[in-house]
Amino acid sequence: MRVRLKGINSRRKKLADGTIRTYWYAWKGGPPLRGEPGTPEFIAGYNEAVAQKIAPPSGVLLALLLRFQGSAEFQFGVSPRTRRDYIKQIKRIERAFGDFPIKALDDPRSRSVFLEWRDNLARTSLRQADYAYNTLARILRWSLDRGLITKNPCSGGSKLYRGTRVDKIWSDEEVAAFLRTTPTYLRLAMMLAIYTGQRQGDLLNLPWSAYDGRALKLKQKNTGAYVSIPVADVLRRELDAAPRRCPIILTNSVGRPWSESGFQSAWGKATLRAGIRGLTFHDLRGTAVVTLARAGCNEVEIYSITGHKPGDVQAILTAHYLPRDAKVAENAIEKLNAYRAQKEDKKLPTKLPTALKSGRLKSEKA
Repeated sequence: MRVRLKGINSRRKKLADGTIRTYWYAWKGGPPLRGEPGTPEFIAGYNEAVAQKIAPPSGVLLALLLRFQGSAEFQFGVSPRTRRDYIKQIKRIERAFGDFPIKALDDPRSRSVFLEWRDNLARTSLRQADYAYNTLARILRWSLDRGLITKNPCSGGSKLYRGTRVDKIWSDEEVAAFLRTTPTYLRLAMMLAIYTGQRQGDLLNLPWSAYDGRALKLKQKNTGAYVSIPVADVLRRELDAAPRRCPIILTNSVGRPWSESGFQSAWGKATLRAGIRGLTFHDLRGTAVVTLARAGCNEVEIYSITGHKPGDVQAILTAHYLPRDAKVAENAIEKLNAYRAQKEDKKLPTKLPTALKSGRLKSEKA
């Protein structure tokens, strides 16, 4: 009799002697199974693993981790990318504190335990340490809101990583260097990013049906905002010349849609080949905002293209880019020089108009 075991996962590995061996697991990421498929030992190991998986833990932190992953907030309240990142951090939390008693969260000393864990992670990566700690804090906050715990010892923790992308803007020279050395299929990705200001995930999933020859229309996954972007002439030429080998606009070297990791790997190699260091694809979004501002666009005009809120655009320009943008300062000095030149040519009034002078005199007499 043949028995079908649901979720079985296998991995092939080449051993030192050159032979190939297959390892079997109860499910992807699950425990390894003993014996060979079809044997009583194999089936018994599978049934034992499934029974342990079904039995829900209680009274320990693992129970909160599992309940959070089954919540609407986790399933529908975050993007797929964020959900995948959370799962990585949740596995890290489970390894460290899966059997941590829930009652111990009320002990003031528990905060020190979690902070010490974060500090140990920081020896490898400050950003990952912050991400893991903030993920734990969010899960505990969710649990507190639902009455599953009475105290969140991870609330209000400060960040260790203080990095910023303030100066990470692609210059015109860097964009040109990338376009000179990159394959055609990555060239189109650069042009879309520069002339639309959209996120990597939205561009990788952008179908040809979103382009009507004049505009690109899409819904941003991160914000849910609908944006319709008139296509600049240079981008239109690139799109019209691109081969349509797939329903998705951006494809890899064999004409298939990119995976996120595949695109990031190819993009990283292309930047190194162009001699570019320290810049990412995401930095092109800020570059697009700054480029539009240099062209004289206001916050609302920029928002209509990138999908930012007007206030967010202003915050980006004020706090992150323009204060350190030499080109903006050059534009300001050019305007000042033009004003001075016009004044010397007597094209600008050097005295107050009569109406203004009379108004000022009346106010002074009053």
